[in-house]
Amino acid sequence: MRIKRPTNTFITVFSLVLMLVVFYLPSTVIAGGEIVYLKYNVHAYQKGSGYNASYANWTNPGPGHVLFPVNTAVRVSSFSRWKAGRGFFLTAVDEGKKIAYEFHKQRMGMSIDEYVELITSPKQVSLKGLSKKDREGIRLGQARVGMTKKGVMMALGYPACHRTPSLEDGVYVYWQSRFKTLAVEFNSKGKVIRIRQ
Repeated sequence: MRIKRPTNTFITVFSLVLMLVVFYLPSTVIAGGEIVYLKYNVHAYQKGSGYNASYANWTNPGPGHVLFPVNTAVRVSSFSRWKAGRGFFLTAVDEGKKIAYEFHKQRMGMSIDEYVELITSPKQVSLKGLSKKDREGIRLGQARVGMTKKGVMMALGYPACHRTPSLEDGVYVYWQSRFKTLAVEFNSKGKVIRIRQ
């Protein structure tokens, strides 16, 4: 008895279909799609019907600047496979607003999953123990003299690692936009002493 082998045409068609399925699947869910809460403010700007944000934080990107505050309930999902590795989506549960969040693995020195785990929490974070200055800065999404490192991070976001390699550093560097930075300087006690644009 002779066994029929697949023809080259069949193999080629099957391979093409498989490639299309793998690379053009709709967004898949990171972390199971459960609701998580932002540990830090997310600064974004409106683009069309959605929003854009970045690991670089864009703390003052100009017109259309929107602040998604600490403890906003979000669902996290990945970009479609052909953009995989470039970022992820955050969707604010209450408002349904979708944020395309760009990410740079080499600059951050971690995977997207590690970063998402870093900026979100399974339950709301407490602001207890933070000073009045910290809470005000967090509410406004701004760094202010006298704030703590924790307060600044909650207000502006987790600093990009290629410019702030360690949270022990005396200066945290943020981007106001794609081209302009903001340096927040701390004293030896971890309080803001100067903000340079």
